[in-house]
Amino acid sequence: MRSNYKRIGNHIREVNIRNRELTATKLLGINIDKYYMPSVANIVGTDMTAYKVVKRGQFACNRMHVGRDYRLPVALSKSEEDFIVSPAYDVFEIIDENALLPEYLMMWFSRIEFDRNAWFYTDADVRGGLPWKSFCDMQLPIPHPNKQREIIKEYNTIVNRIALNNQLIQKLEEKAQAIYKQWFVDFEFPDEDGKPYKSSGGEMVESELGKIPIGWEMKPFTQVFKLSGGGTPDTTNEKYWGNEIPFFAPPDVTNSYYTIRTEKSITKSGLKNCSSKLYQKNTIFVTARGTVGAIAIAGSDMAMNQSCYAFTDTKRNSKYFAHQMIVDTIGRLKNEATGAVFSALVTRDFDSQIVLEPGENSIIKFDITVKGIYESILNTVKENLLLAEIKEVLLSKLATMENLELIQLHAECNVENSIIN
Repeated sequence: MRSNYKRIGNHIREVNIRNRELTATKLLGINIDKYYMPSVANIVGTDMTAYKVVKRGQFACNRMHVGRDYRLPVALSKSEEDFIVSPAYDVFEIIDENALLPEYLMMWFSRIEFDRNAWFYTDADVRGGLPWKSFCDMQLPIPHPNKQREIIKEYNTIVNRIALNNQLIQKLEEKAQAIYKQWFVDFEFPDEDGKPYKSSGGEMVESELGKIPIGWEMKPFTQVFKLSGGGTPDTTNEKYWGNEIPFFAPPDVTNSYYTIRTEKSITKSGLKNCSSKLYQKNTIFVTARGTVGAIAIAGSDMAMNQSCYAFTDTKRNSKYFAHQMIVDTIGRLKNEATGAVFSALVTRDFDSQIVLEPGENSIIKFDITVKGIYESILNTVKENLLLAEIKEVLLSKLATMENLELIQLHAECNVENSIIN
């Protein structure tokens, strides 16, 4: 072990402040991505005085399931407000911030290599937990505080860029949804003179949904869109699996419209030997089992497994109108689902949905109008993927402290060029 590596336990101390006075009311948990999140635990009738208080600059971690999840849920509080966590969690803080900065330690906890090392230590616990002593015995390199600040600054440059991009993506998605609602729900699409149709006296006719623009029709969903399925090649045949064709599955759904990368890929031979076909870029995928009703647009040509549906609008080859209508339809299906669980989607669920098919010109104009919005979303998602890669490279370099300056330069100067290329 290098001389600048130090034992974690030498730089942290446990904190055990209980919520005796019930002054903290916000209960949080920690997800495997190492962020605090609202707890889903049922606390009705629970004695909240036993819960542990977490203050700004303190850490909390859950060592119980590292062997199962292959990750240690640990997070640093940056909140000005105190909150509480489960009594089973460990709360700790840095002993001397002049020697080790909390944000630097959190960066170390975020490394893939740290989680791999934590998982290795769980062999000492039959329940798959990480013993506190083993956690404290883990080591990390601790450079001079000035170097730590420099590294933190570089890291935050990337993290903040990703956060800003996520805000931009959300605003662009909201804009696309607002235009869809204005045109196809409020019927204020541009008429031949460019004026809002309904409020400008556009002709309306009666339907089972009320008055709709003349020329628009009510149809079953499956008459407007074609549903296709997928399949999985033999998982035991190595020739079917490789890096040639992205293979979409429910875990590949993201928080944005687009899925750019998939966890698994198949070969051309694998595609030939399964019931999926190669779906073109901008095909809309909907998950049918597992996480039911999640929607993704293929960011490139992809195959798809059998737990999803692919939707195509073969009549008009619309992309963006189709996506918005499918989002709207899935939302209605979820609202109509009986019981507490929306457990699966089958073809007859879509057969039962009656949708409003607009005039062809309106659909074409809509796709033209929102094309730039969707392309901006796609490019920003690609940029975030590249930034995430750079962030992981920076974290991996913590072990050697080499070439960190080059990473910030790459992040700030070459991201856009890399996306274009």
